[in-house]
Amino acid sequence: MKILITGNMGYVGPGVVERLRAAHPEATLVGYDMAYFASCLTNAPVLPESQLDVQLYGDVRTIPAEVLQGVDAVVHLAAISNDPMGTKFEDITMEVNYKSSVEIAKLAKEAGVKNYVFASSCSMYGAASEQAKTEDSELNPLTAYARSKVATEKDLQPLAGDGFTVTCLRFATACGMSDRLRLDLVLNDFVAGAVATGKINILSDGSPWRPLIHVKDMARAIEWAVTREPSNGGEFLAVNTGSNEWNYQVHELAKAVGEVISGTEVTVNKDAAPDKRSYRVNFDLYQELAPNHLPQYSLKQAIAELRDGLTEMEFKDGDFRNSLLMRLKVLTSLQESDKINEQLQWNSKKTAPKAEFKTA
Repeated sequence: MKILITGNMGYVGPGVVERLRAAHPEATLVGYDMAYFASCLTNAPVLPESQLDVQLYGDVRTIPAEVLQGVDAVVHLAAISNDPMGTKFEDITMEVNYKSSVEIAKLAKEAGVKNYVFASSCSMYGAASEQAKTEDSELNPLTAYARSKVATEKDLQPLAGDGFTVTCLRFATACGMSDRLRLDLVLNDFVAGAVATGKINILSDGSPWRPLIHVKDMARAIEWAVTREPSNGGEFLAVNTGSNEWNYQVHELAKAVGEVISGTEVTVNKDAAPDKRSYRVNFDLYQELAPNHLPQYSLKQAIAELRDGLTEMEFKDGDFRNSLLMRLKVLTSLQESDKINEQLQWNSKKTAPKAEFKTA
């Protein structure tokens, strides 16, 4: 078995590589990444890419067709990965998150790939109602990031069939410790504040709903999707991926962090404009289709793991929202140092990573 993982050098990728290596020890695992965040390691015991057979460096917007040759499954993680980046780089978000995702799927189908796994998002539901959103609920994307996911799913559906199985995992909001930790995620932000300063500053009024999923439980779902058969969900499947128990209001998340990290002071921005990105999600279908790959982490486990990981890093940066643990800050820093251009392409062969490396 040969598995291609795009965007493997981000926040989610290290856990996916670890999970797939454990599940398929004899498989050939190939990473493909632009390497923006390659140096953003956070207490990693080993280089995550050491578990791959090959690491390729390149832009998903211009991926060569030969990269897909001989591949059995594609795990497509590569994306402009959150709303602040999507706002700053709106056009590029549509190019990377939407157009390249569809083009890679077309190349994969032509190359005889059997399974295409797309990292989608529950953010496409947009605004809350009394009922938790199911896969059949109306989509209401409010940001460029969410719109890119909706557009991709729409164009992937007609590609499915003829031996090409497409699985769109509509992930809840990611959280938890990673070998390349991001703090621009709600729970990770709260724990970072509690560890560094003893305070959590909620930027909203605390009322929005968010479903969450631990990053390692995301990897568990991807392991399932890599070998999913059409008999289990159809040739095309878009499925909410998470747990019904992990639907929380933002203020509840802050309270839970305070219970695990005693002495934490929580402040709410009462003057904040309403955050329309509020949604509860129903995960019954995923529970039915993937009973052996359901989320295992609890909220308090995720908080404790983040606390311990940050403590081991000797994390004390109270101004972390302006640090390189924020993905937008990394990209703007690379631009300011003239390493990448306005299109987020490496400016020269001198700054770009070399084409590939292979493990022994």
